[in-house]
Amino acid sequence: MVAETLILRINPLKPERDLVRVAAAILKEGGLVAFPTETVYGLGAVASRRDAVLRIFRVKGRPPDNPLILHLASPDWLPSVSREIPEVAYRLAERLWPGPLTLILHRSESVLDEVTAGLPKVAVRVPAHPVALSLIEEVGEPVAAPSANKSGRPSPTRAEHVLEDFKGEIEAVIDSGDTLHGVESTIVDVTQSPPVLLRPGALPVEDIERVAGVKLVIPPFARGLGEADRALAPGTRYRHYAPRAEMVVVELEDYSELSRLARVVREIALSKKASGLRVGVLCSDETASFYEGVGVVRSLGPRSNMFIVARNLFAALRDLDREGVDFIVAEGFEERGLGLTVMNRLRKAAGFKVIRG
Repeated sequence: MVAETLILRINPLKPERDLVRVAAAILKEGGLVAFPTETVYGLGAVASRRDAVLRIFRVKGRPPDNPLILHLASPDWLPSVSREIPEVAYRLAERLWPGPLTLILHRSESVLDEVTAGLPKVAVRVPAHPVALSLIEEVGEPVAAPSANKSGRPSPTRAEHVLEDFKGEIEAVIDSGDTLHGVESTIVDVTQSPPVLLRPGALPVEDIERVAGVKLVIPPFARGLGEADRALAPGTRYRHYAPRAEMVVVELEDYSELSRLARVVREIALSKKASGLRVGVLCSDETASFYEGVGVVRSLGPRSNMFIVARNLFAALRDLDREGVDFIVAEGFEERGLGLTVMNRLRKAAGFKVIRG
C-alpha cells in the first residue's frame, strides 16, 4: 500500500512537461505509474528495475507466467531490447508505429526474465499517445506496462477505472481523459514465418496483412476460442476482461438475421430475470429496443461502426458492474475487421460460455 495515489491531470494533446517529469521521477525511483495510451491505460514500471516489475505482478494479481509489453519511445530503441530483427518487423514498425501494434521479437540479453516471464521472446510497441511518449522519453528507457486493471478484470479506458482497482496501491495515475481505441493493441509474432496473430486488438488484422504483404496465421485462441497452452503473450491465456457477473455470448452464423439474435438474447435474459437475477444486456443500436423491460441495457454502438463498438466495450462491462447485475447476456458480432477483436474480448470475458442462436 502507498500513503496516497497521486493524480496527475495532464493535457492529452500538449503534455505539461513539469507534470510529466513528476511521473517520470516516480518511475525512476521504482514506483508504479498508470498512464494513458491510445488503446487502454497501462500500469508502468521502469523495465530495468526488477523490484518495480515484480510489483506490477503483485499489485495486479497477475500470474507470473504472463509476460509484459515493453513500451518504447521510438523504433530506434528496438536493437536495445531485441535481436535478429526480421525485415517484416522493420516494415511494420515504419508504417504502423507509433500505433496499437505489439510485435513479438527475440529478446536481447538486457531484458529481464521477469518482463518476458522467462520466455526467449519479448513483446514491444511504440504507443501513439503524446502523454505516453513524453513519459517514456523523459524516463529515457523502456517502460514495462500491462493494462492498469486487476488481473482478469475489464481493461481501463479512463483514469477512474484505474482508481477503482488501484487507489492506494500505486504511486500515481496520469489522467488524460478517455483513451481513443478502448481495446488493447494487436499482438503479432514476427519471429515466425508467416507471422502469427497472438491477440487481435485495436489495429485490424487486414491492415497488418496489407503492410506485411502476407496473410497472418490466426490460431483458435486468437479468436477467443479457448486458451493457448501457455502464455505466449499478454491476453493469450487465462480468463481476461471479465465483469463480476456471470456472462454468456449469443452468436449466429449469419448476423443479417438480427431479429433472431435479439429473440434468443431476450429469452435468456427474461428467464434469468424470472429466476430472481438482475440482468444486463450488451447489444448494438440496431437491437436495443428489443430489450426494453428485461434489465440494464447497454448498447455498444452501431454494427456499421465497429470502432465505436470496440471502444465502448470495456467501459460498458465496468458500467454493468457498477449497476450490480448478476448475469450478462451479450450479442455476438461478425468476425470481420475489429469484429474479430470484439469477439475475442467477449468470449474471454464470458469465460468462453457461448450459445449458438
